[in-house]
Amino acid sequence: MTLVRDTRERRVVANIAKGSIGNLIEWYDWYAYTAFSLYFAATFFPKGDQTAQWLNTAAVFAVGFLMRPIGGWLLGRFADRYGRRRALTLSVTLMAFGSLLIAVTPGYSTIGVAAPVLLVAARLLQGLSVGGEYATSATYLSEMAGSGRRGFYSSFQYVTLTAGQLVALGLQIVLQNLLTPAQMDSWGWRIAFAVGACGALVVMYLRRTMDESPSFEAERDNESRGTLRALLDHPRSCLLVVGLTLGGTVAFYTYTTYLQKFMVNTSHIPKGTVAWINFLALVVFVVLQPVAGALSDRIGRRPLLLGFGVLGALLTVPILTALSGTTNPVLAFLLMLGALIIVTGYTSINAVVKAELFPARIRALGVGLPYALTVAIFGGTAEYVALWLKQAGVESLFYYYVAACVLISLVVYFVMGETSEDSPLED
Repeated sequence: MTLVRDTRERRVVANIAKGSIGNLIEWYDWYAYTAFSLYFAATFFPKGDQTAQWLNTAAVFAVGFLMRPIGGWLLGRFADRYGRRRALTLSVTLMAFGSLLIAVTPGYSTIGVAAPVLLVAARLLQGLSVGGEYATSATYLSEMAGSGRRGFYSSFQYVTLTAGQLVALGLQIVLQNLLTPAQMDSWGWRIAFAVGACGALVVMYLRRTMDESPSFEAERDNESRGTLRALLDHPRSCLLVVGLTLGGTVAFYTYTTYLQKFMVNTSHIPKGTVAWINFLALVVFVVLQPVAGALSDRIGRRPLLLGFGVLGALLTVPILTALSGTTNPVLAFLLMLGALIIVTGYTSINAVVKAELFPARIRALGVGLPYALTVAIFGGTAEYVALWLKQAGVESLFYYYVAACVLISLVVYFVMGETSEDSPLED
């Protein structure tokens, strides 16, 4: 009996590892855009002031998010109808094509307006991929983990998501030390997207060897699986996904994506130093995810969400205000780390919380579509809103905007129940 249990546990770990590695590569490709946009903004857009060029790249970043609801719908439905494994393989294939397109597209000075057009096309493809990746990966990790360990194993969704960003930042630091600033601006940034495309091809093979989720196998003959009509039978769960995601996604993208530009453009900390601040803070953030996930298996999901909501609503404005007025790298690191510790209450468990709201026949679609819509509207536009307010001379309004979004989610956390109790995921 012990041998069977150990064999099953090893199989679970192997499948979760394969799924997580693929998740890492997908999010590396997604975040490489942000990490290296500091360098390629001038390549794809006409000459102008730095903030204007970054505003253009932020707009393209937001446009990529518009495809995430479509990806959440199409690939979520695909995962519910044809299997989690096949959907995960398809999503990483789309990401590989998007990264390759960015790597080889000539600049504005060579092909004119076609350069930003192709950049937008690549980001749309990547947005479609990530929309489906999040839904299917969150569903797969939650389903493959055993009862009592779902919080811990599903936390690897954000471990690998953030690790993908770390790899992008790490490569950025390496290239900054190997190449001159002129080389980075000219062609060095293309290396990051070529690496991402190659990594995605390796993941395509790994995902073809994964086991299918038992929850999907149990519903394989259910004709209503993956349909929008079946999803609409769960309106409360869909609204809960929107409410619990809103504040978390704005805070997450503010502190992990936009903060790099914020430190350069507002705090006036050198690019190289900012890269190190981001890298070290995110390393600690990654380590915290499984710790918080395991804690949620013991005390429940709701206390962690409430902690994030209360602290995020109260401390966001002071943290961003203090960060805007410092050039001290150590203080900037501590402020970023403090913000990421707060956000951990959301990121470590949000995947399993959403999965616990839906039955298996519509779980990937239920996790993916309302989440992707919320992220597209609020998460994907966070950087653009911040830069737009800065250009308008009222940057501090963005701090209150983030706090207000977290406050709205806090209200949802207060009224929702404990999702780990009587969850369809345990059926």
